[in-house]
Amino acid sequence: MNDLKEMARVGLKELNGGKVLEVQLGGKLASEDYEQLVPTVERLVNEHGTIRILVEMHDFHGWTPSALWQDIKFDAKHFNDIERVAMVGETGWQHGMAVFCKPFTGANIRYFDRESIDEARAWIAGP
Repeated sequence: MNDLKEMARVGLKELNGGKVLEVQLGGKLASEDYEQLVPTVERLVNEHGTIRILVEMHDFHGWTPSALWQDIKFDAKHFNDIERVAMVGETGWQHGMAVFCKPFTGANIRYFDRESIDEARAWIAGP
């Protein structure tokens, strides 16, 4: 991964006492990026039972093959631990990704366009 644009940028922000996790993704996710994400999710699930996640994708280019495998294992392990996922993106394929992910999680998943991020945050925090 010599191209800086291809390197993933992952940001994590806990909200609502840790019941909501905002994840900012950019670039291309590699399996190493899960070393940051997974322990945070597991700690929050241990503390709260279930959590909600807002995934904000900006200039996001997907996964390396090994990262996709990490994602599948993550989804299987946490099938019932995530109550809602709001996916905020900027391209049609990201909307399709939200539809593709539904069978791999028990979470209620909704896609929001980038300009609707406030609506996504309200939905993720709502009843």
